[in-house]
Amino acid sequence: MTQVHDYQTIAVDSITPHIGAEVHGVDLSKPLSNEQFSEIYQAWLDWKVLVFRDQHIDREAHKAFGRKFGTLHVHPMQHSYGGDPEILRVKTTKDSAYTAGNGWHTDVTCDEIPPLGSMLYVTETPECGGGDTLFADMYLAYDLLSDKMKDMLDGLVAVHDGAMPYLSGYKVAPPDGSQYPRNEHPVVTTHPETGKKILYVNSGFTHHIKDLASWESRMLLDGLFKHIAETQRLYCRVNWEPNTLTFWDNRCTQHHAVWDYWPHSRYGERVSIVGAQRPAA
Repeated sequence: MTQVHDYQTIAVDSITPHIGAEVHGVDLSKPLSNEQFSEIYQAWLDWKVLVFRDQHIDREAHKAFGRKFGTLHVHPMQHSYGGDPEILRVKTTKDSAYTAGNGWHTDVTCDEIPPLGSMLYVTETPECGGGDTLFADMYLAYDLLSDKMKDMLDGLVAVHDGAMPYLSGYKVAPPDGSQYPRNEHPVVTTHPETGKKILYVNSGFTHHIKDLASWESRMLLDGLFKHIAETQRLYCRVNWEPNTLTFWDNRCTQHHAVWDYWPHSRYGERVSIVGAQRPAA
């Protein structure tokens, strides 16, 4: 169970015992006190996914909140969206060929230094219901592995390739004849702030494990992906309402945006924060 700190300037209600919490007593349209920010930061480390309801913020306030955690990220597919390079629009309608994130993944692990966190602000939700996002605890995903599997994974390195979702999945070519990022990360990483071990492969970006035969890599990855997709104990479920902002720790979670609301629409905007260092074992 997650260690619960004694917060003084915010109220925190857990969604599950180990991942996800709703934060109350914060207005993100106004400057945060140092004490509030410190407690939000600690709650983010504690719960991995924070949900802020009934927030009425513009893009500048959204970006300002993100910048309190670091430099804002520019998405590799931003060239296809246009507009503010630090704002990723997440829009799904009846005419959409896909909805972003409709599968288990960690954001942009193809980057050399993937985002440390993302903040999605949803302003339009399906009138019929649906459109929830599932989040999975990758600390727990690692902890639930057998000791022999942990020993097997120790020291392995995987290749994460942006062409998998962006080109093969979404059919969006990279800009100006370039290539999407492709980088290597340990299969098991250590969170730089909590010191906990994390299972760090995801079906969205992880292409193969180095130094294994292709069938060995495929068999091992498919087993790990199945572990994540079928172990419901890992999850919390965020039910979106208009004007909800959710902030997740991208270093130790995966998420899955459920597209169960066709032909209705959902709209949100996301900022992500550049990580401080490469994922490390």
